[in-house]
Amino acid sequence: MTLDEAFVKALVEDYDHAPLSAADRAMLDYVGQVTEDATRIGPADHAKLRAAGFDDRGILQITLIASWFNYINRVADALGVGRE
Repeated sequence: MTLDEAFVKALVEDYDHAPLSAADRAMLDYVGQVTEDATRIGPADHAKLRAAGFDDRGILQITLIASWFNYINRVADALGVGRE
Protein backbone atom coordinates (compact mmCIF):
# COMPACT_ATOMS: atom_id res chain seq x y z
CA MET A 1 0.00 0.00 0.00
CA THR A 2 1.26 3.46 -0.78
CA LEU A 3 0.15 7.02 -0.33
CA ASP A 4 2.37 8.15 -3.22
CA GLU A 5 -0.23 9.51 -5.63
CA ALA A 6 2.29 9.94 -8.45
CA PHE A 7 3.28 6.27 -8.21
CA VAL A 8 -0.35 5.13 -8.20
CA LYS A 9 -1.09 7.36 -11.20
CA ALA A 10 1.89 5.91 -13.09
CA LEU A 11 0.67 2.37 -12.36
CA VAL A 12 -2.85 3.11 -13.51
CA GLU A 13 -1.87 5.00 -16.65
CA ASP A 14 0.92 2.73 -17.91
CA TYR A 15 2.84 0.49 -15.53
CA ASP A 16 5.57 0.07 -18.17
CA HIS A 17 6.80 3.52 -17.21
CA ALA A 18 6.22 3.23 -13.46
CA PRO A 19 9.24 2.87 -11.18
CA LEU A 20 8.92 -0.86 -10.44
CA SER A 21 11.36 -3.58 -9.46
CA ALA A 22 12.15 -6.25 -12.02
CA ALA A 23 10.12 -8.75 -9.98
CA ASP A 24 7.07 -6.48 -9.86
CA ARG A 25 7.29 -5.79 -13.58
CA ALA A 26 7.58 -9.52 -14.38
CA MET A 27 4.59 -10.24 -12.14
CA LEU A 28 2.45 -7.54 -13.78
CA ASP A 29 3.43 -8.72 -17.27
CA TYR A 30 2.35 -12.24 -16.32
CA VAL A 31 -0.90 -11.07 -14.71
CA GLY A 32 -1.69 -9.06 -17.83
CA GLN A 33 -1.23 -12.17 -19.96
CA VAL A 34 -3.41 -14.23 -17.61
CA THR A 35 -6.10 -11.57 -17.98
CA GLU A 36 -5.81 -11.18 -21.76
CA ASP A 37 -5.41 -14.82 -22.80
CA ALA A 38 -4.35 -17.40 -20.24
CA THR A 39 -4.26 -20.11 -22.91
CA ARG A 40 -1.05 -18.53 -24.22
CA ILE A 41 0.78 -18.96 -20.89
CA GLY A 42 3.52 -21.55 -21.08
CA PRO A 43 6.80 -22.70 -19.54
CA ALA A 44 8.66 -19.66 -20.88
CA ASP A 45 6.32 -17.35 -18.95
CA HIS A 46 6.94 -19.28 -15.74
CA ALA A 47 10.69 -19.19 -16.43
CA LYS A 48 10.53 -15.38 -16.58
CA LEU A 49 8.89 -15.32 -13.17
CA ARG A 50 11.50 -17.71 -11.77
CA ALA A 51 14.28 -15.53 -13.20
CA ALA A 52 12.69 -12.56 -11.38
CA GLY A 53 12.89 -14.47 -8.09
CA PHE A 54 9.53 -16.21 -7.79
CA ASP A 55 9.37 -19.87 -6.80
CA ASP A 56 6.62 -22.33 -7.70
CA ARG A 57 4.55 -21.32 -4.69
CA GLY A 58 4.80 -17.64 -5.64
CA ILE A 59 3.84 -18.39 -9.23
CA LEU A 60 0.83 -20.37 -8.01
CA GLN A 61 -0.22 -17.55 -5.69
CA ILE A 62 0.11 -14.92 -8.42
CA THR A 63 -1.91 -17.09 -10.80
CA LEU A 64 -4.64 -17.84 -8.27
CA ILE A 65 -5.06 -14.23 -7.17
CA ALA A 66 -5.12 -12.86 -10.73
CA SER A 67 -7.56 -15.56 -11.83
CA TRP A 68 -9.82 -14.98 -8.84
CA PHE A 69 -9.99 -11.23 -9.51
CA ASN A 70 -10.75 -11.90 -13.19
CA TYR A 71 -13.47 -14.35 -12.18
CA ILE A 72 -15.12 -12.17 -9.56
CA ASN A 73 -15.07 -9.13 -11.83
CA ARG A 74 -16.82 -11.08 -14.57
CA VAL A 75 -19.44 -12.31 -12.11
CA ALA A 76 -20.00 -8.76 -10.87
CA ASP A 77 -20.23 -7.47 -14.45
CA ALA A 78 -22.72 -10.18 -15.42
CA LEU A 79 -24.91 -9.37 -12.42
CA GLY A 80 -24.66 -5.62 -12.90
CA VAL A 81 -22.99 -5.05 -9.56
CA GLY A 82 -21.89 -1.43 -9.26
CA ARG A 83 -23.97 -0.18 -12.15
CA GLU A 84 -26.45 2.54 -11.51
